[in-house]
Amino acid sequence: MVTEHLPVDPPELSWLFRGVSEIFPQQLASLDPGENLVQQLRQCDRPLRVKLGIDPTGADLHLGHSIPVRKLRAFQDAGHQAVLIIGDFTARIGDPTGKSEVRRQLSEDEVAENAQTYLDQVRSILDFETPGRLEIRYNSEWLSQMDLGKTLGLLSTMTVGQMLAKEGFAERYKKETPIFLHEFLYPLMQGYDSVAVAADVELGGTDQKFNIAVGRDLQRQFGQRPQFGVLLPILIGTDGVQKMSKSLGNYVGLAEHPSDQYQKLQKVPDHLLESYFELLTDLPLDALPTNPRDRQGLLAFAVVRQSHGEAAAQAAQVAAQSAGQAGSVPEFSLATVQFPAKLFYLLSASSLCKTSSEARRQLQAGAVKLEGQRLDHVDQIFQTPDDLYGKVLQLGKSKFTRFIP
Repeated sequence: MVTEHLPVDPPELSWLFRGVSEIFPQQLASLDPGENLVQQLRQCDRPLRVKLGIDPTGADLHLGHSIPVRKLRAFQDAGHQAVLIIGDFTARIGDPTGKSEVRRQLSEDEVAENAQTYLDQVRSILDFETPGRLEIRYNSEWLSQMDLGKTLGLLSTMTVGQMLAKEGFAERYKKETPIFLHEFLYPLMQGYDSVAVAADVELGGTDQKFNIAVGRDLQRQFGQRPQFGVLLPILIGTDGVQKMSKSLGNYVGLAEHPSDQYQKLQKVPDHLLESYFELLTDLPLDALPTNPRDRQGLLAFAVVRQSHGEAAAQAAQVAAQSAGQAGSVPEFSLATVQFPAKLFYLLSASSLCKTSSEARRQLQAGAVKLEGQRLDHVDQIFQTPDDLYGKVLQLGKSKFTRFIP
């Protein structure tokens, strides 16, 4: 359990403490709303401004990245304002946290492209529709306007000793690995984001405590009430050992195909299941199945449903069951198919049906689904292979194929 050491009382705030490693400051006996986030939530006469910063340093998000985004949604659902900061300026520096060497600096074009993919991927989690619930900001709005005088002002708020105490910097300094001066600017700039948006709460992983604390210090210097920090765990990957990472291959991508997500999640090690349920779903933890295999299936279905919808989750579940829980969905290359192509031809060409005539009959009988959606138009045409790449075509309850280039 992630939140074993944190209070779950009062019950109406269980959403706040679920899956949280630490809240700071958090003087639970205090009635001061500046020391106790529960009191702040109770006493504040306005929605709190809850900040989450994401640096678009890559193209894909995985389930580990979704944990603070899910907590941001929980604040939205409780009536507060989510402030999602796209770190288009700070991404060009790169967060040095946990890095043993300097990060490659990205171009503006690379950052802009990544930022759009990030927004597309978090739409399945955040409330983009309700007025007043989501504010999206780009930190280039204020950081690109900083002249040398303001930059010097920021730098004067911290000492070199304080900066070298930051995890990562200390290790690199000891190993005599180069630390470049622009890297010292990162925590100050991320901290200044909190000043720029007047954040009441900032969310982040446990590795972000230093950066969030810098934000608190800067808010004091600029005459604002310091924000609360809400720290969330770093998700262990599907290998059960190391943190989830695309480079380690132990990840589940937010934008991955439903069947791929499902198959990866149904193999999550037993000892991680409860933390995955706590961090990645809203399911009650006291009502989970006792059988580990049933737990894996429930987890896979719940996460896929959140990302892709009920129909896609059902299709992925059926595909996994037909593949014997351990296999994969058969694939069919579209390289030899002439487009535009009729659906009944694709059914026969992919060997789901023996003939085009059988394919027509199955379509008329309503036995064909694409991505869980029933298709019954006999003469349906797909204009380009792009309409099909990565999608699963299903015949009946037990026949599947995934279209690939």
